[in-house]
Amino acid sequence: MIRLIGIDVDGTLVGSSGVVHPVVWATAEKALREGIHLVLCSGRPAFGVALDYARRLDAKGWHVFQNGASIIDLHSGRSSSVQIAPAFITTLIQRARKTHDVLELYSDSAYVTESETDWARIHAEMLGVPFKPAPYESLHAPVVRAQWVLSESAAGTFMKTPPTEVEVAVSTSPLLPDANFVGLTHKGVNKGAAIRTIAENYGIELRDVMYVGDADNDLPALRVAGHPVAMGNGSAAVRAVARHTVGHVDEGGLAEAIELAL
Repeated sequence: MIRLIGIDVDGTLVGSSGVVHPVVWATAEKALREGIHLVLCSGRPAFGVALDYARRLDAKGWHVFQNGASIIDLHSGRSSSVQIAPAFITTLIQRARKTHDVLELYSDSAYVTESETDWARIHAEMLGVPFKPAPYESLHAPVVRAQWVLSESAAGTFMKTPPTEVEVAVSTSPLLPDANFVGLTHKGVNKGAAIRTIAENYGIELRDVMYVGDADNDLPALRVAGHPVAMGNGSAAVRAVARHTVGHVDEGGLAEAIELAL
């Protein structure tokens, strides 16, 4: 019996249209009525449209943001976050100012970028927040996640020698198809660890957990869930570890996955 479904956002819940397929919301509501916990598991932060999606899936439940760096109970407001070492953040800032690549720094409730590029602007729109570039030092809260927005080739070069001090996860979005999002969190922080934590909080065995995703940053969660499901638009690595593959995100494939759980 499936008692919990972890749901990725970009490429799983949200497709190239930028909105959620209507059949997905209808099926999600059906799952909630059956007592299944729906857990948003996003690389996005816990504000803007991602928070709206989480509230609609389950306004009183646990959700995962920032690739597991922020685990938040919307009912009580409790959160679990792990800070990245300030010295490492300093090296990222120095690199961004030298290369002019898009770097974003995130706390639990805010983010900052100095970049004024189109990618930085479009990503702010995707997050559902105003685009206001500012010095990185203006983010005074602890940084729980950093993110590069790079071309596919630049991301590939970066991943040939990834930093060992942090956890690295690469994801994509249909809304910004030419970009790769390279997320950096504290070592050991990922979607898999977050799903494990939430399942424990609910008293649910991992064998009774389904996870639905499409990108490589979903792999840790797919590997711990008893029922890993790949979207039809998922990467080769995601499809390889999945027990089931459902339809494309733009065709409401997530609804197919939820129906499997039901």
